[in-house]
Amino acid sequence: MAEGRNRVRGPELPARPVGLKEVAEHLGLSVATVSRVLNRSAAANRISTRTQDLVWAAAEAMQYEPNHLARALRRKKTYTMGVMVPEISEGYSASVLSGIESALLQSGYFYFVVSHHHRPDLLREYPRLLLSRAVEGLIAIDTPLQLHLPIPVVAVSGHQRMENVTNLELDHTTAVRMALTHLHGLGHRKIAFIKGQEFSSDTHYRWSAIEQIAHELGLKIDPRLCVQLEGTEAGSDPGYQATIRLLERRVPFTAVFAFNDHSAIGAIARLKEHGLQIPRDVSVVGFDDIPSAQTNNPSLTTVRQPLRAMGETAANGLLSYIEPQTRKEIPATLVVKPDFVVRNSTAAVPSASPLLVR
Repeated sequence: MAEGRNRVRGPELPARPVGLKEVAEHLGLSVATVSRVLNRSAAANRISTRTQDLVWAAAEAMQYEPNHLARALRRKKTYTMGVMVPEISEGYSASVLSGIESALLQSGYFYFVVSHHHRPDLLREYPRLLLSRAVEGLIAIDTPLQLHLPIPVVAVSGHQRMENVTNLELDHTTAVRMALTHLHGLGHRKIAFIKGQEFSSDTHYRWSAIEQIAHELGLKIDPRLCVQLEGTEAGSDPGYQATIRLLERRVPFTAVFAFNDHSAIGAIARLKEHGLQIPRDVSVVGFDDIPSAQTNNPSLTTVRQPLRAMGETAANGLLSYIEPQTRKEIPATLVVKPDFVVRNSTAAVPSASPLLVR
């Protein structure tokens, strides 16, 4: 019993939640002022930084608990969004999601995120599940929508042509032109291509851009040097496996243009195992510029998508439509411009004849 009496206890919660009124009375401020600060409303920007700091300090000291239910009932809003992603791992979806999270939290919104892993049953069920949670809007990242939804939707790389859906799309033509012009300028003419999986929303649009820009540059696309990613596994293994199939064809090439950075990193790993040096023997270009692209060995030359900014744009687009004080129609398509980052995985074509695959 003595041991129990001496046990360390954590901080006790107040007998009842402290609300806006108590915080306001403690500080001698109006409830409206305290509400604007704690709810991170746009009007809070007109309140001095010192006052905002005092409000936050008092709220923490008094263990202020926001009454989300009362706020939702009063305004007839749930302050909740839904997000659908293929999967969450280091890379495209996670980077976009970080931007979504930043924008929504800044505006006082909560969000549910679901990963469908390209399973048809989950693609059908998750939108219904999110609607049952009373989400006010949906952001679909690289996710095909199969149902018309009664809420506004922003599709990031979704290419949806549906009512109430705004598409946030990369300018694939510009992106591919940057990559192929770079390789063409280095003297590469025997270029291998790793295409995206069939289910990826960007695969068709990016491949169409590749065909267009290759034609403009006078580059011949050899079907024997085209392989496609398979399976739904995240990470670099799909690119590794695609490169195995590419090497088995024993067709000479001097460069690889991969669908994304993960597949490019997998390609580099397999090419190294095959006894080839990057970029002395083969140049490799990726797509996305995920964090590990810079730290890979060698660091990866890649098309940069502003992934975090895309997430912020998607979230802010929904908020601008949903919030009563800023409500406005958002266009059917928002186009994002890429950038190109030259690192250590590309170099001039080898002086000898095109690579003879061993």
